[in-house]
Amino acid sequence: MAHLTVDIGGRPGVDCRGFCEYCYFKHVGEVEPFGCRYCLPFKVGCDYCTRGVKEQYSGFKPLSAVADDTLAQLQMIGDDLSRITISGGGDPSCYPEFRDLVEILGSMGVPLHIGYTSGKGFDDPEIADFLIDNGLSEVSYTIFSADPELRRRYMHDPTPEASLAVLHHLCEKIDVYAAAVVIPGVNDGEDLEKTCAWLDDAGAKGLILMRFANTTDQGLILGNAPIIPGQQVESVEAFRDRITDLNSRFSLKISGTPLWDPDIGSPFAILREPDLLARLPRVRGKVSVVTGSVAAPFIQQVLDACGGGCRVVPVQKEIACLITIDDLAALDLADLEETVVLPGRSFVHDRQAAEVLGRDGTVRTVLRGPEMLTADAETSMGMRKEEVLQMELDGFAALIHLINQNG
Repeated sequence: MAHLTVDIGGRPGVDCRGFCEYCYFKHVGEVEPFGCRYCLPFKVGCDYCTRGVKEQYSGFKPLSAVADDTLAQLQMIGDDLSRITISGGGDPSCYPEFRDLVEILGSMGVPLHIGYTSGKGFDDPEIADFLIDNGLSEVSYTIFSADPELRRRYMHDPTPEASLAVLHHLCEKIDVYAAAVVIPGVNDGEDLEKTCAWLDDAGAKGLILMRFANTTDQGLILGNAPIIPGQQVESVEAFRDRITDLNSRFSLKISGTPLWDPDIGSPFAILREPDLLARLPRVRGKVSVVTGSVAAPFIQQVLDACGGGCRVVPVQKEIACLITIDDLAALDLADLEETVVLPGRSFVHDRQAAEVLGRDGTVRTVLRGPEMLTADAETSMGMRKEEVLQMELDGFAALIHLINQNG
């Protein structure tokens, strides 16, 4: 069964009725190309790590162009379609030809999924029935708060009552995974509890809570920190405790990013599965595994359970896939072996990494590990525990094989 993704294009902050106050892409500055796994060996920078990371698109694509792209994809798909996902850099609810697009895709008789929407483009609650009638089966919908005035203030939603009405009706009829960035002192505490209760009563399948980030170490790598000057940020540990508490008190599934999914035990649910840990290859090589500060202790525990001998070295950056060359430059080279494994999706050019990590005169071999070792909440929300554990089993097996072959 095949999955078709329909990209409508669009620009953050432009094709979404304006930036939300907390948007990751707000205040994006001019930054040098980062380098990444897609770059040519002799050149730092490619379309992905220069433009794509900023979602610098030219705007929404015309419906005719979207239709042509979709047709071209369909001609290359051999299997039957199981799902069609509408996505883009802009907000689908703000797409000028949204109704026409939905009708075209709905006529194919395949379940539709909207990968993300804020609902800010929904001014008429009637559109909920229109979407359901045309085959929408799943949507990821940012709520921020069930209080319309907070949506108006922080999301700049011109019609928050209508947006919430659409969300409520969709919750009653299809699979809805709500999302909210949690800003301390704004939509946390009592307001967050009311939002959870509102979604629970409506029938939402889940709620993904995202810890607000405001510094470079927390992941703002586009020269745009802070997003909200002076805004307090919750610690990772406190945020994890918040998720645990809320999930225990409501029937809908509540998980958080960067931590955690209480129902599945991810990220790194494999640590609670000794039988699966025993199935992983034993660690025989000796390398340094560089990763983000959140994942580092978990990865170290897994490798230690498989024989040990490798040191996991955290950088200041919390999230591994947002590591840049500046994070590597700040490492103490005395901590590193002659072979260094970087996260597969980190924004670092391999040649630059080797130069920076060899500035003490030691020639170090730099390798890229698997793209994913586990599932964050945004990934695991729609997954079964067995699927997450299989992802982790495959990811760590690949990492250990890489260690053993090169360490």
